[in-house]
Amino acid sequence: MRASRLLSILLLLQTRGRMTAEALSREMEVSVRTIYRDVESLSAAGIPVYGDRGPAGGYQLLDGYRTRLTGMTPDEAESLFLAGMPGPAAELGLGTVLAAAQLKLLAALPPELRSHAGRISERFHLDAPSWFREGEKLPHLAAVAGAVWNQRLLHIHYQRWRGEVTRTVEPLGLVLKAGIWYLVAQCEGQDRTYRVSRILEMETLAERFERPDVFDLAEFWDTWSVQFEQRLYRHEVTLRLSPRGFELLPYFFNPAAARSAQLSAGPPDADGWVQVNLPIESIEYCHFELLRLGPEAEILAPPEVRERMQASVMSLAGIYQAERAELVRG
Repeated sequence: MRASRLLSILLLLQTRGRMTAEALSREMEVSVRTIYRDVESLSAAGIPVYGDRGPAGGYQLLDGYRTRLTGMTPDEAESLFLAGMPGPAAELGLGTVLAAAQLKLLAALPPELRSHAGRISERFHLDAPSWFREGEKLPHLAAVAGAVWNQRLLHIHYQRWRGEVTRTVEPLGLVLKAGIWYLVAQCEGQDRTYRVSRILEMETLAERFERPDVFDLAEFWDTWSVQFEQRLYRHEVTLRLSPRGFELLPYFFNPAAARSAQLSAGPPDADGWVQVNLPIESIEYCHFELLRLGPEAEILAPPEVRERMQASVMSLAGIYQAERAELVRG
């Protein structure tokens, strides 16, 4: 345990530069006194680590000192290869970089860890996109990623649902969600999201911007995702479902909406049917989705959805009755 901590301290100093004993103690989740002892042990082992006193002081390694990658556990080595996603990396223009990095990592690992890590790509494959979805054309993704990394302003021509717009944005990060790339950017003082495949034209400007120190991409995305679902599902329908229809909810509808409906279920009636409230995106089009439940569901409210469903069912019945009459006459 202590050997692993000593290595972690060494790698922290190597990657981050000067760090105070307090900062190291927070990273290692140990006391400051323990950090003092660990640094002394590193120094006694010949590691060129030294400390400066004062407000701007801290520990750091002698300039130019680097350590080889050692002390890695089998689980750690395997996790690094499992985390590598060739598809997204290639989309970002980093496919060859990822391959080179994995090759160097394998070369640096001891033989016993090398065999463990090498088996990961043989036995696990990550396929991010959803089923039945063609890969989106992403001609601007690599350039967007470059602007994110280099903190360059982007001038984009973007396709929204209601038409095309032109914006100058500060790109803060990229998110891959269910095989779809999203750009998180600040525009006119507000944090917004843009689907990268809908960027029609773009130009990376020479002007740089200052990334907000307090911005956390993962935290923003979690909050935005919840708010997006709440905005998306603004209406609801009341359904009477058979036992089979109740079971089919998670297969036919958004998981969050299906879960909300199942949690709203009342006690079953004499026939085993239950009443639920299902969140929906739109009153105008939800009856098309509800048609998938067929005779396993009855719409109770709102009346306009029930009327639309009735009209659709009568139209379908008319089509098949006409076909049947034609066959009988034939």
